[in-house]
Amino acid sequence: MSFSILKEIGDAQKKKAVVDVRSGDTVRVTQKIKEGNKFRSQTFEGVVIRVDRKGSHTARIVVRKVTSGVGVEKSYLIHSPLVEKIEITKRSKVRRNNLSYMRKRSGKSARLTGKDFDRAAVNNVEIPEEVAPEEAPAEQAPAESTEPAEEPKESEKAA
Repeated sequence: MSFSILKEIGDAQKKKAVVDVRSGDTVRVTQKIKEGNKFRSQTFEGVVIRVDRKGSHTARIVVRKVTSGVGVEKSYLIHSPLVEKIEITKRSKVRRNNLSYMRKRSGKSARLTGKDFDRAAVNNVEIPEEVAPEEAPAEQAPAESTEPAEEPKESEKAA
């Protein structure tokens, strides 16, 4: 009983449309950062080395990049309101979900073989249009039909 309540709460927190991110993708993540009382956007571009709990509201990706010879990894909750946008820039051929071996590699050995994909179609996430329960035409009076009204007869027009 309590499990169904937790599932409903979790599903309410999910974003309606999310990009299908996989391990091996090079992504650009835009995140909102609060400094004082102001918000700014910061982007982080790197390779996704891990995807966790893909169907859950706690779905997470780990993105890695090398900056000035130092490896930097950040973990992002996909459904977090602070994550503004995830854009896939390159898709690579990989054979596993957790690319932890990439941490030990540098230079040419750290390259992944790219594969063709439709970048515009993958990054275009449309929110599925659902009819809200209040807007659903559940109860209509029989007098209100959707058929066009009949025109009055000639005798009724003169009156």
